[in-house]
Amino acid sequence: MGVIVLLIIVSVVVAGGFLIAFLWSVKTGQMEDDYTPSVRILFDTEVKLTANRVIKKKK
Repeated sequence: MGVIVLLIIVSVVVAGGFLIAFLWSVKTGQMEDDYTPSVRILFDTEVKLTANRVIKKKK
């Protein structure tokens, strides 16, 4: 019975940690850009940095 109580306490602490991390990320603006990831796959060019110059390659 003691192990079950310990596991419940640990799971509540872990869930609280995830809740705090989520609230912090929302407060600092980590969830603001919801447009770019959905359209990034549609771009055809790939940009690579090589020897301090930019080279664009078509796939």
